[in-house]
Amino acid sequence: MTRAENITSLYPRKTKIQVTIILCAVLGFYLFSMFWTQNQMVGGFGNALGNMKVVIEKFFPPNMKVLPNIWGPMSQTIHMAIVATTIATILTIPLALLSSQNITSSKWVYHITRTFLNILRTIPDLVLAVLFVGLFGVGIFSGILALIIFSLGILAKLISETIEAVDMDPLEAMRASGGNTLQVIFFGLVPQILPQFTSFVLYVFEINIRASVVLGLVGAGGIGLILDRELQFYNYPNAMAIIIMIFLVVIVVEFISNKIREALI
Repeated sequence: MTRAENITSLYPRKTKIQVTIILCAVLGFYLFSMFWTQNQMVGGFGNALGNMKVVIEKFFPPNMKVLPNIWGPMSQTIHMAIVATTIATILTIPLALLSSQNITSSKWVYHITRTFLNILRTIPDLVLAVLFVGLFGVGIFSGILALIIFSLGILAKLISETIEAVDMDPLEAMRASGGNTLQVIFFGLVPQILPQFTSFVLYVFEINIRASVVLGLVGAGGIGLILDRELQFYNYPNAMAIIIMIFLVVIVVEFISNKIREALI
């Protein structure tokens, strides 16, 4: 019997049929979606191509003279992302530990924490921003609160899954030698997850830079608030200059984050 036949014989006939049915269903759904969206998008693409010239004429050339006046709001956006990511990182540590099945001994605590984090991730960041703007008014404080909740759901999920994938032998050895819970976490768990932990924090920081711009459009402060104002007053060249500035800042932040991740991993 050849190697290919050996591999094929590992899977029972029932499993092959189930996999075939699933693949056919996915392929059918994909083809149907592609056919339906093409019918719905033909008119949209036609209108977009017709309006592209008008949009270019409105937004170009950008008015770069406004850049010195928007460094303040841009720094507020970066400040929002830094503060929100820092607070979310601190809050994530206990939540990630409690939502890790191999660390938490109580199943009730594990399921309650997991459910809480799942609920957080279902709430869009824009909805959070609108909610906090309604509660605390327009400004960066509302944006920071929205970003904290938004970041918490992402970070806790990623880090808890990283914790569940660690090698448990060093942790069990420390417990057997008399180490308490804190010692096991600090000396057995932290060294294993620290590079991934740092990488995830930087990744969420990049997301928060982009998200804070969008949140400003609903009154959560930062450069997004200025961009929304320029669009409302039809100052399209000013808006284009702001968009270019945001693009450059995001590129620089992502470049620095990638270099830090490469140095750590």
